[in-house]
Amino acid sequence: MAARMETTTEKGIFRAHRADCDATGKERCGCPYTVVWRHRKKQHKKTFRTFKEAKEGRGQRLAGESRPTSRDRFEDYARGWIVSYRGRTKRGKISDRTRAMYKRDMERWAIPYFERFQLAEVEPPDVRAFVGHLEAKGLSPSTVRSIVAPLRAMFATAVEDGALRANPAREVRIAGKSATDDEPARAMTRDELQRLLAEVPDEWRPFFELLAQTGLRISEALGLQWGDVQFGDRPMLQVRRQDCRGELGPLKTANSRRDIPLSPTMSRRLWRQRRGKAETARIFTTKTGTPLSDRNVYQRVLQPAAKRAGVPWVTFHTFRHTCASLLFAGGEDGENRKDINQVSKWLGHYKASFTLDTYVHLMDDQLGGADFLDTLTAPQGNTGATQGIQSDADDPPAETQKAAS
Repeated sequence: MAARMETTTEKGIFRAHRADCDATGKERCGCPYTVVWRHRKKQHKKTFRTFKEAKEGRGQRLAGESRPTSRDRFEDYARGWIVSYRGRTKRGKISDRTRAMYKRDMERWAIPYFERFQLAEVEPPDVRAFVGHLEAKGLSPSTVRSIVAPLRAMFATAVEDGALRANPAREVRIAGKSATDDEPARAMTRDELQRLLAEVPDEWRPFFELLAQTGLRISEALGLQWGDVQFGDRPMLQVRRQDCRGELGPLKTANSRRDIPLSPTMSRRLWRQRRGKAETARIFTTKTGTPLSDRNVYQRVLQPAAKRAGVPWVTFHTFRHTCASLLFAGGEDGENRKDINQVSKWLGHYKASFTLDTYVHLMDDQLGGADFLDTLTAPQGNTGATQGIQSDADDPPAETQKAAS
């Protein structure tokens, strides 16, 4: 049986007596109140617990908020938003890479957490609880911010569409800084780099040497495939993609697409590791061949080694700054040093002025070679995996431009 609607002293507000309620007139009961109004020739209703709340709700309608809030489930609205969202940033439309990351973060984190909510039920305390949930998972502040970003954007779209009256994520703040925020442009000295590399487990040393020599972003290093290595008399590393939380995706910017010279020793090392590997296989993986997690590598490998080496502030991005510092300085005698334009191209910055602001002064012109980098990362007297050549077969043939699988 439908609820029995009883008029009240306020126009548009009714007492919605439940089917089993026998109260009449001014008798007390626990039945709710319903506000009824029309919008675009359609009748809408909203139920309130008390008469006071109902009067406040009716007042909002009279003040112009006649559009009904969405009754969509959070998950339904979120999945539709993911497909249709074409947002903009200060630099223009968001990239396909950003949209793909939004999709992954919404599907992995936000949708499972809010799946029992209707869209209009989510309030600021709920979003703060979601942030606490992410932090409890051990995620860094920067990662939490990136996960909350699409959630905030989705609620903003809902407000623009009239599905919500306010964005519940707008004023939610995420405390703390990420490790890379603490020392944004700090580089290791040569001595500090040598000490750190000496503390890194042998199986991980090639990975960190490559970071120091190339200045790759961690996402670019994790996304490297064997087909990206060009061997021969001028070995190069072709940066064409990056790892977006376990999946390969486009680079951060168009300028990130670049060819970086490889040192002879690094080229030989990669040549030896390349044997039998398909061009589309990743260069760096777990022991079972699955994609690496930068968070796991940092917590299990880099952080402990950095503490033992006396440089606990080092992060993956520190290797990028260190590479820039080494490129500016050149070899021990100052030869092969690079200028701002060269370092900017090497690192894949979008403009040289950014490199200048971040690092130092102008120097040479052309990129030149990378031979001198061997002396900067190899320990003194080492004839092992990073320096020694086991046989002539360990050298990539000079005429070969691409390694055969």
